[in-house]
Amino acid sequence: MANPKRRHTRSRRDSRRSQNQKMELKSLSVCPQCGAMHLPHRVCAACGFYNGRLEVPKKEKKKEGGEQK
Repeated sequence: MANPKRRHTRSRRDSRRSQNQKMELKSLSVCPQCGAMHLPHRVCAACGFYNGRLEVPKKEKKKEGGEQK
C-alpha cells in the first residue's frame, strides 16, 4: 500500500475532513391538500395524498376506556 512521502499539514488534513460534515438542506415542497411541507415525489405524511389522490388513509385512534361489558 502506498505511503505519503511527506507529512501533510494539519490544515490540509482538516480541510479534507471538513467536507464530510457539511449537510445539504433537502428540498421540500408544499402539499396542495393540507399545506404541510413534504419531500417531492413522495406521499404527504400529514394527509396521505400524492398527486391529488388519497394513497395512504390516515389511521383513526381508538378511544381508551370505552364501553365495558
